Amino acid sequence: METLTPTAAHDRTMRMDIHDVVRELNSALGPTLVAALAGSKDRKLPIRWAKEDGPEPRVEASRRLTFAHRQWSLLAAADGEHVARQWLIGSNPQLHEDTPITAIREDRRNDVAAAVEAFIQGSAAA
Repeated sequence: METLTPTAAHDRTMRMDIHDVVRELNSALGPTLVAALAGSKDRKLPIRWAKEDGPEPRVEASRRLTFAHRQWSLLAAADGEHVARQWLIGSNPQLHEDTPITAIREDRRNDVAAAVEAFIQGSAAA
């Protein structure tokens, strides 16, 4: 697997249009999970967000989406897309058994970023 630094993931995501960010997350996680992490009750909204001429997410949702994209990118680069998806939807002991999706929705970015880093470092050590 390739190595991707947090800075490189941040730079890549920040250079992307929000519609492209949502499109990649929809492809990797599905619109239902994307809606959940963004804090939206409308499971179809991420499909509209992903369209080039679609609406843009609100500021809070946009922050969560770009953060989630960065974390997913780091995980996918280190361990592959399947592992990245499983990691995001599984309960996590570093997040008090919450899923990273829930922690992102609750704006616990520092906790999620630390858990991603620990997971990647643990994978590298194995």
